[in-house]
Amino acid sequence: MEQGRAREAAQAPSGAAPVPAQARAEGASFGPPVRGEHTHSEPPAPQVRRHSVRGQILEALRAALVDGELVPGEVYSAVVLGERFGVSATPVREAMQRLASEGAVEVVPNRGFRVTERSPRELAELAEVRALIEVPVMLRLARSVPAARWAELRPLAEATTQAAAVGDRAGYAESDRAFHRAVLALAGNEQLLQVAEDLHRRSQWPLSAAPVARRAELVADAAEHHALLDALSARDLTVVQSLVREHFTGSAL
Repeated sequence: MEQGRAREAAQAPSGAAPVPAQARAEGASFGPPVRGEHTHSEPPAPQVRRHSVRGQILEALRAALVDGELVPGEVYSAVVLGERFGVSATPVREAMQRLASEGAVEVVPNRGFRVTERSPRELAELAEVRALIEVPVMLRLARSVPAARWAELRPLAEATTQAAAVGDRAGYAESDRAFHRAVLALAGNEQLLQVAEDLHRRSQWPLSAAPVARRAELVADAAEHHALLDALSARDLTVVQSLVREHFTGSAL
């Protein structure tokens, strides 16, 4: 860890990073962390305007994590990020605290937040736990839920296909969670939904020094959603179990 005075600073390689989709929609500028002392020569970006500024920033930061714009191992200052979004550091800090509770970042006292460096082993463990929870639930649902109910979920599966087709990783991550949440919601267990959502989101944060998912990988991942609905509708338990396990272990996100 770098030595320095106890103050918030941002550390990162030089060069501009792309603006995440949610922030672009509001005209906010999201850039890389700044190494060393921050200067105020950079003009602030237009202010983010939505009902919940914190919610807007949280979604923009989540998109940046999925897209690899927030780099694992790097430290980001709430003050600097706030200036780039055109807001105070408070909503950024609150959003970062939420991400810390989700395991995406960790607090670095007097400096900011470091993006968690996730290992392949951690990702494999998350996939194993998700399978242990979701496979039995989906098998039970396959035995009891009528085909018409599964047909109602086709638009959610199609949303993942559309996001994958254009390589929208952040959009895919959100639509993927929405699809799985809708499937599991049929079990009528709110605690299950909360646990599954937490595991799912943690599994979507990028690995250290790993390339972001390619479009072809997203497309293949999305196709499995349609195949799963087919198997659930047909009550083919063998295929359901195989698809869910493979979907977790080979997921693009």
